[in-house]
Amino acid sequence: MMRINLLPHRQLKRAERQRQFGLMALMAAVVAGAVVFMGWTYLSAKKDSQIERNGRLEQAIVQLDKEIADIKDLKDQISNVLERKQIVENLQTNRSQSVVILDELSRQLPEGLYLKSIKQQGNLITLEGVADTNARVATLVRNLSVSNWMESPNLIEIKAMTLNGIKQNDFTLNVSLKVQKAEEAPNKNKIKGK
Repeated sequence: MMRINLLPHRQLKRAERQRQFGLMALMAAVVAGAVVFMGWTYLSAKKDSQIERNGRLEQAIVQLDKEIADIKDLKDQISNVLERKQIVENLQTNRSQSVVILDELSRQLPEGLYLKSIKQQGNLITLEGVADTNARVATLVRNLSVSNWMESPNLIEIKAMTLNGIKQNDFTLNVSLKVQKAEEAPNKNKIKGK
């Protein structure tokens, strides 16, 4: 009977399988490296594009912040201009107010009464004066209550005193200016001008 030695054949087959396994492992390593490299490249590109986008957004934010600051400055300037305009309009509306007040006071002042001081704070006028009787002060209060330009007279103080042998009454009186509506004031000025 013939004896065949199969050992080299098995060794050759085993060596062939090991070589194929090594090639497969190498191929798997190469493919895995390629996948990792492609993934890293893709993620790196995404990261770079996101960083670039963030940079553009930050530049846009800085530019918008500058524009917002400019808008705020413009709003402040507009409010300042509007305040000045309001002041000028008030001055224009009230420029003849002191003349009107003095004229109205002279018309409403009864005989036997004279004023020592006239003070105005806003719409409140404080009158200080001297009268020969209390009735004259009461007449002044009544006259001011029906005035076209003044309202709500309030007698603060009245005191009797003797000066050079003459009995007199010192008084202090507050009266408010009537708030003239924008339409009324020009009409009254037109009527007076005619």
